[in-house]
Amino acid sequence: MQYTFLLYSNPADFADMGPEDWAKSKAAYQAYIAALQEAGVFVATDWLQPAYTATTISLKDGEARVHDGPFADTKETLGGSFTVEVPDLDTAMDWARKCPAAQTGKVEIRASAMNG
Repeated sequence: MQYTFLLYSNPADFADMGPEDWAKSKAAYQAYIAALQEAGVFVATDWLQPAYTATTISLKDGEARVHDGPFADTKETLGGSFTVEVPDLDTAMDWARKCPAAQTGKVEIRASAMNG
């Protein structure tokens, strides 16, 4: 079964990070990716540009409406994702707990509707 971990954080929490802090964060994610790969459960990952760079499109009465910015204005934003292939939700939760994003934000776990 494939599960996607949606990584949410508050960008304000990273505003004061210096180069050393960013290097530590990058190393933590690299170690996490290596552990997922070593366990044979890694499928994909992606990091997203900041939410303020988003463009949102909606259709109302057949007319496209384009908005700068994210769909919802919230403190926590979606910053990236991991997709893993594991036998069950309990195993997915074990891996989500190990994700560096769980230390500073939230990790939402969603099962794939395509692989079930």
